Amino acid sequence: MDDAYDEGADAPHGPDGPSGTRPEPESAPPAPPGRPPLDPPTAESPVPAVSPVSPAPPAGPLALPRTGVAALSPRYQVGAALALALVAVAACVHLGMVFLSVAPANTVTKQHGKAIEEWVYPEFEQNWKLFAPNPLQQNIAVQVRADVLMQDGTTTTTGWNDLSAQDGRAIDGSLLPSHTVQNELRRAWDFFTTTHGADNRPIGLRGSLSEQYLRRIVVMRMYAGDATSQKGTIERVQVRSSTTNVPPPDWSGEKVSDTPVYRVLPWWTVTADEANGGVR
Repeated sequence: MDDAYDEGADAPHGPDGPSGTRPEPESAPPAPPGRPPLDPPTAESPVPAVSPVSPAPPAGPLALPRTGVAALSPRYQVGAALALALVAVAACVHLGMVFLSVAPANTVTKQHGKAIEEWVYPEFEQNWKLFAPNPLQQNIAVQVRADVLMQDGTTTTTGWNDLSAQDGRAIDGSLLPSHTVQNELRRAWDFFTTTHGADNRPIGLRGSLSEQYLRRIVVMRMYAGDATSQKGTIERVQVRSSTTNVPPPDWSGEKVSDTPVYRVLPWWTVTADEANGGVR
């Protein structure tokens, strides 16, 4: 039983040890390199509370440069606003005029029909044939001749100038023919025929307008392309149309006349401003 009460150096010690004291606590493991050892908290130095790190306030948005009307000075902004207002009013008036021109007869068109026609025709005429085209089976050529007052006081009558043939030569081979060359003369003649009867008398208020429109076009064309007209002053013009049937294909067996049919209009006196080249 001596092993339980050995007092030797190797004998195990109880809770109080041989001297009645507690054994020394084991030393703490060394701190990892690069990190200082932490001192245990004491009553005099309590553990500080860890406060959350507040994020830095975000930077404000960058001011973008002003563009458009906002970039103008106040004076020019007022001018731009007035210009936009005028454009909007003009657009509304134009749309209203076009609507009234194609709308059924009503109180407004009965009272202001002349003003509506002067606004719409001939530049803004609405032609619904675009949606239901009917190909022509005839070739219609518009021709004109003129009485020209020469510088020596004599009057010379020019030969017939085929204006439609001139337009055809200008279009032939052109990749981008102008709208004027293609349609100005043709639409002017269509406008005339729809506002005149077979006796060449005007029908309705648009008849005189169509005469003036066609006359001014042929006068300008004569001054631009007729050598005799360029040497003097045009006093009168006469317009005619030459209508020829389009020949049918050989396999159809149909026979049509290829003789041209002429519609000759009376002589028109050229007004002073037109005779002096005011519409060139």
